[in-house]
Amino acid sequence: MTEIKDSDREIHLFRMRLTAIVVFVFICFGVLVARFVWLQVVKHSQYMAQAEDNRIALVPIVPNRGLIVDRNGVVLASNYSAYTLEITPSKLEANLDSVIDELSKLVTIEPKDRKRFKRLMEESKNFSSVPIRTRLTDEEVARFTAQRFRFPGVDVQARLFRQYPLGEVASHVLGYIGRINQAEAKVIEAGDDAANYTGTDHIGKEGLEKSYERQLHGQTGYEEVERSAGGRAIRTLSRTAPTPGNNLILSIDIELQKVVEQAFGDYRGALVAIEPSTGDVLAYVSRPGFDPNLFVDGIDAQSWTELNTSLDKPLMNRPLSGTYPPGSTFKPYMALAALEYGLRRPEYGISDPGFFMLGGHRFNDDKKGGHGFIDMYRSIAMSCDTYYYQLGNEMGIDRIHDFMQPFGFGEKTGIDLEHEKTGVLPSQQWKRERFKRNRAAQKWVGGDTISISIGNGFNSYTPLQMAHAVATLANDGVIMKPHLVKMLEDPSNHGRTPTVAKESGRIALKQQNIDVIKRAMVGVTSDQSGTAFIPFRNVQYTVAGKTGTAQVVGLKGQKYNAAATPERLRDNALFIAFAPADHPRIAIALVVENAGFGAAVAAPIARKALDYYLLGKRPGDADKPAPKPADPVPADEDQVAPTAGADFRPGGETPGNKD
Repeated sequence: MTEIKDSDREIHLFRMRLTAIVVFVFICFGVLVARFVWLQVVKHSQYMAQAEDNRIALVPIVPNRGLIVDRNGVVLASNYSAYTLEITPSKLEANLDSVIDELSKLVTIEPKDRKRFKRLMEESKNFSSVPIRTRLTDEEVARFTAQRFRFPGVDVQARLFRQYPLGEVASHVLGYIGRINQAEAKVIEAGDDAANYTGTDHIGKEGLEKSYERQLHGQTGYEEVERSAGGRAIRTLSRTAPTPGNNLILSIDIELQKVVEQAFGDYRGALVAIEPSTGDVLAYVSRPGFDPNLFVDGIDAQSWTELNTSLDKPLMNRPLSGTYPPGSTFKPYMALAALEYGLRRPEYGISDPGFFMLGGHRFNDDKKGGHGFIDMYRSIAMSCDTYYYQLGNEMGIDRIHDFMQPFGFGEKTGIDLEHEKTGVLPSQQWKRERFKRNRAAQKWVGGDTISISIGNGFNSYTPLQMAHAVATLANDGVIMKPHLVKMLEDPSNHGRTPTVAKESGRIALKQQNIDVIKRAMVGVTSDQSGTAFIPFRNVQYTVAGKTGTAQVVGLKGQKYNAAATPERLRDNALFIAFAPADHPRIAIALVVENAGFGAAVAAPIARKALDYYLLGKRPGDADKPAPKPADPVPADEDQVAPTAGADFRPGGETPGNKD
């Protein structure tokens, strides 16, 4: 039977399908047109900008870091360029360790390089490049470049590096730079200078490198670079040159610095030398030091451990944060206070029996049997403790405190370094606050004042404070703020800007009283009975000085025997001076840790510093640096060390200083 087709129905279905297809096509076409209008008209500006951004990249140009030079133009911190091999962990397509293993076949990578890389990677962001090797040779660069296609995420970069040509010399002044860690990056990003650190990997970590970071860093420049679709640079469209950082011109005389550091030899300690009329710091010595070059690339674990675990504490900035009792170097200020308060006249004298009794407690002088008749001149020249026991007891602690404070004792000097310590200038109020949890210890007792009067007890000052005080005394009470940076220099036009105002203030002192103290301090070095006569014998200029010896620990009534005392518990040696005495050009304060008598060790170091600065005289080849402390010969007289600030009991004895 033949099937009869329904042609009308088929034609109708076909037309419906065709209409649906046509509608669908028109809808799709409409969508395409709408999308085209959206992209090309409505969003034209936005996508045009994105396309331009993809085509043009802003590449930061890191500025040259400012140089650091001494007062005579000797370069202490400079820059040089070198190639580094860097890895960006986020771009690696293989395991990190395997990539490093393959790289080591082309470039020498030592175990210390791997350790440093992993430590730096922990401190850096994942998308930041981290150096695995620095200072590549030309041959190493060529070998890697030929195989670069094998190492996506690894590249050679030309970088600027900081260099400290003199190594350890003045290391605590200069400080060092290092790679920016995550904590520092957060601070930068939160600040108003974040854009200026784009592309910068290093920042000042310590010393002047840190405190003058903004001035040294400069202003980052930029290049507009046209790129291909593959990201390859085609051409440079425009360039904004970076502005190099300012140069720092220091007040330091680096040759004087070298002389002093050599004079310390193996001893630990600190010395600060200041020009009294300006506040210029001429020498700033902290021994032992360290090599700041170790930190530029990221210090290796072994060197870091050695520096941090050393008993000598080479990273400690002693002039700034080391605090010491001043010992007998405190006596000239006590004598000046007595004159200003009207408690003593220069000719007033006592008969020194070799001790002072207070409340049944015996405070010994350093000389058994005493010094005989002692007036103010002899009390300073011969360093008589008994004179100051009596004076301190009469004056009282609060008057001592009020007189010493304007000289900067127990006050930050404001020097241009961070982390300066305050020290301790004791008073009754200070003791109440210091021992607020122990009411029994809050009371100020007579023994406290006696110890303070000869520079022991609770007294604790930085070498910088001691130098500032003696510079103010040498300058007749005119206070000049100590500073290390004398001027900022613009490298583009060599314009210089001074960093410090003229004077910070004046202490109201009578000139005739200052002259009395200066004459007595000259007697310390020129009078045959002076405690520093031997180290300054035949000196060619007039020196005003004062020796000091300060206890490190109290021995709670036990006899002090230097030979039987561990080296690091022996007395500190101190010396202060200024010269020429009639027109001071330099003032010095120094501490030599655990070295014993100030006249034996500290004063000779000061003599070498003064000889160089005033006469241009260097220690001869025959002059050897001070040897490592040896066991001293036991003292002739027995000494009993007091507990600093302790109350006293009838019949107890307390020794004085032996300078």
